[in-house]
Order: sequence, then structure tokens, then C-alpha cells
Amino acid sequence: MADILGNDYQPQYPPTNDEKTAALLAHMLTFVSTLLAPLIIYVLKKNESPFVAEHAKESFNFQLTIVLVCIGLFVTLIGILFIWVVGIYATILVIVASIRANEGRAYKYPFSIKFIK
Repeated sequence: MADILGNDYQPQYPPTNDEKTAALLAHMLTFVSTLLAPLIIYVLKKNESPFVAEHAKESFNFQLTIVLVCIGLFVTLIGILFIWVVGIYATILVIVASIRANEGRAYKYPFSIKFIK
């Protein structure tokens, strides 16, 4: 069953508590370090845990997309007003993704460019 954001898939195995925590951190640490935290988690865990790697990859791709959108908006004067909207949107989606990671569920950010596949 799909949710309101269209996410209807689950990981192939039940993730451990450590995997859930690492996946949660891949999303939540973006409030401290936008791109670096999910990238480090991805590099460290990509061969150990597909669940963590997928969450870290999704988080990095989404954060890079948001950074590029904000740079594009900053170039235009009217776009500066929309940066607040993008920030609120991004914050809400990061919280949703963090909840999904903590539940042991997979999550795909909507409107995210897939830089790392």
C-alpha cells in the first residue's frame, strides 16, 4: 500500500537496531552538516548494510538537490523569498525520512535528483 508520498516498498530484510540508527543519522545529521554527514555514512556503510547505504544515498541526493535549488533561487531576487519555502519543505521531508528509517522502512525523497545511483 502506497502512502501519500508514493513510497510503497520495504527493505528485503528486517534491519537491525544499529542499521536503523545509522540510517536515522544519515537524515538527522543533515541539520548539522548538509552534505558531508550522509556522504560519510554512505562511504562507510555501503558494503556493510544495503539498508543504511540506501538511506544515506537518498539523503545525500536530496540534500544536494536542495542545495542546488537554493543556489538557483538565490541568483534571482524574487527567488530569495522562496528559499524559506524550500527550507521548510526540506525540513519536513527530512523528519519524515528519519521516522521511516527509525521504523526500519525504506524511503525515497520526492523531487530528488539521483546523483548517486
